Amino acid sequence: MTTAPSAGPVQARSSAQRPARRSARDRLLAAADELFYEEGVHTVGIDRVIEKAGVAKATLYSTFGSKDELVRAYLQGRHARRSARMMEHLAQYDNPRERLLGVFDHLAGSIADPTFHGCAFVNASAESAPGSAAEQASDEYRAWIRSLCTDLARDAGASDPAALAGQLQLLYDGANISARMDRDRSAGIRARAAAVTLLDAAIAG
Repeated sequence: MTTAPSAGPVQARSSAQRPARRSARDRLLAAADELFYEEGVHTVGIDRVIEKAGVAKATLYSTFGSKDELVRAYLQGRHARRSARMMEHLAQYDNPRERLLGVFDHLAGSIADPTFHGCAFVNASAESAPGSAAEQASDEYRAWIRSLCTDLARDAGASDPAALAGQLQLLYDGANISARMDRDRSAGIRARAAAVTLLDAAIAG
């Protein structure tokens, strides 16, 4: 009489090969990231988020405390990913001038993406009250962009790096808004051309 082979090791291997289920927090953030960015932080209610994430409402509140804090976490996640992608993109340039203009090359690529729905921080701030979690998270992101442009402007030889950074941020914001409101996918490219003019003047000055 033969004995059927044990299925234990096979089952163990199959179990090990299955991807780990994402935590409730990760699923809530993934749902919020998709829904908030595509439809707006106030248009989308908590019930939509928890349904998409597959969690109970109590889980959302025990994890984030409130919808405002979920919005903050959503924007902080966007900030972390965008800054990481930006720095990875800029690392390919070895010339300070091109590295500064690379900020706009990266922006142009983001605008050309079919999933682009405008700047997440501009969108969220426009919907939110002064002092809200959305405004605070957006302020943190904008301070990072300004600091990055200031450092890059200094490296590129601008006579007044802070002033040039302020001008470049206006261009950056304008390209984002034009791309969204005018459906202008070339806005990032044209903003880069304007940045060249500003940079040349700042170096000459």
